[in-house]
Amino acid sequence: MVSDAIRDYGDTALLLVCESTDEVLAVTAALNEARIPAVLDIVPASRTVLLELAGPRDQRPTRQRLSQLRIEPTTAANADGRVDVTIDLVYDGADLAEVAELTGLDTAGVIHAHTAAPWRVGFGGFAPGFAYLVGGDPRLQVPRRSEPRTKVPAGSVGLAGEFSGVYPRESPGGWQLIGRTDAVLWDVDRPQPALLTPGMRVQFRAV
Repeated sequence: MVSDAIRDYGDTALLLVCESTDEVLAVTAALNEARIPAVLDIVPASRTVLLELAGPRDQRPTRQRLSQLRIEPTTAANADGRVDVTIDLVYDGADLAEVAELTGLDTAGVIHAHTAAPWRVGFGGFAPGFAYLVGGDPRLQVPRRSEPRTKVPAGSVGLAGEFSGVYPRESPGGWQLIGRTDAVLWDVDRPQPALLTPGMRVQFRAV
């Protein structure tokens, strides 16, 4: 890994700067495989990966190990046909017609584009269980709403920029809503509370 992309973050963490979410996924996969002892937690984001370290004395040796880390290229595309989670989705979102207009597709075309191939979980954030999904049909890249809603129902599925995502609970939000699901995105009683975690491939299915 290029040393210029590794930055101190306080005295007990390192911040790895990436050029894309695909690179974030590749770096995260390499780190999970490397299992560097001093790394307590790996937190991917849109263009960065934060490493929480055991203590200040671990910054320098971890930086050295990272500079030698081999990063295998990866893409958000579903290269091997694997799907980790299938989410059934009713496509009746309040913004479906507007998304169709923005993309130049009809509503059936939007649905087909959203379901034709799996998405990949790039990173989590915003709320517990919320996953930013990448690797979808580029025609679905639409801007956020100019006026966010004060309440978006749990299970709503939306689009914003390069991402798609499922709202795990009722909350404000400015994404373009295209449908809804009954899938439970966050459950503290599960061994892994989050249904979707970085690197997973997610297939939407119209019902």
